[in-house]
Amino acid sequence: MSSIASQLDELLSKVNGAWELLKLDDVADQIKEIEVMMGQQDFWNDQDNAREVSQKSADLKGQYEQWDVIRKNIIDTQDLHALANEEKNASVLKEVDEQVAALSDRYQKMELQTLLSDKMDVSNVIMSIHAGAGGTDAMDWAAMIFRMYARLVEARGWTLEVLEESRGEEAGYKRVMFAVRGRFAYGYLKAEAGVHRLVRISPFDAEKMRHTAFALVEVIPELDDLTGKEIEIDQKDLRIDTFLSSGKGGQSVNTTYSAIRITHIPTGFVASCQNERSQRQNKETAMRVLKSRLFQRMLDERAEHIADLKGGHKAPEWGNQIRSYVLHPYKMVKDHRTGEETQNVDAVLGGELDAFLEAYLRHQLEAQRVEK
Repeated sequence: MSSIASQLDELLSKVNGAWELLKLDDVADQIKEIEVMMGQQDFWNDQDNAREVSQKSADLKGQYEQWDVIRKNIIDTQDLHALANEEKNASVLKEVDEQVAALSDRYQKMELQTLLSDKMDVSNVIMSIHAGAGGTDAMDWAAMIFRMYARLVEARGWTLEVLEESRGEEAGYKRVMFAVRGRFAYGYLKAEAGVHRLVRISPFDAEKMRHTAFALVEVIPELDDLTGKEIEIDQKDLRIDTFLSSGKGGQSVNTTYSAIRITHIPTGFVASCQNERSQRQNKETAMRVLKSRLFQRMLDERAEHIADLKGGHKAPEWGNQIRSYVLHPYKMVKDHRTGEETQNVDAVLGGELDAFLEAYLRHQLEAQRVEK
């Protein structure tokens, strides 16, 4: 068997393996079920639910189609190679060689999905960015990180919704919370949880001195209706406050006490939302965020217990940055967990994070293999 034929067989085997791992036959069934649902006359009566279902349908179709296309392309290339080999057609064999290289490159990019095998990886995600040490620079840094994620979300065809924000006096954000909705949003963006460190010449310093600023990024999966029902909350454990919304959304939002803050008294967790038009919508969103945080806490406690049994658990501390972004005296972005780095700081801040996200997922996979 020729080298090209072997490469194609191996590539097809990998794609078929990924097909099984990602349960794409089940995905095809889900697409059909959703299409039937979307075809019902009353589907668009609930606009919010209809948009959510439509987005899920688009995400599922996008994932299924890209794997279906690459598998068909590999099979077509196998047939073309067999024919060209039989006819000793050198020009076509050269074309096949180029196609194999292109298919291999495409698979390498798609392979990242196979690393997203945890139950919650497919979920939407709720992210919060908190300005840390560094004063105004830290608040500006929080805004820069938010823009970085917004551009990443746009490039991937996901959607972003700001849930709550507190702007800085001079610039940026003290904190901003937002939801990112798209298939595997949590699986990819969980890599961003932790402290991000910025080193640059401060635009807020008249003496143009170098400053260091920190921002904390929190990442939790957004629970769907089924998983959310597993989290039971006693209403007696909640304190619900209303306040004047300061977010966008029109005059009625900004002049009524539509914003909601829910405090879970036993844990001290606080979830708030101010960007919906009604108090009811803000309350529903805040409850969804609270349930997601409680669910994440349950997962963290389970992981900490396992780590304690193994004798290797260390509590995360504020100063333990996961990634540094250096703009002066040189340019470098470096992830301290994986060693992944680049000098193209502008591209990273423009949302090009794929190399860092992939490095983190592969790092986690390798860590799991070592533990086993």
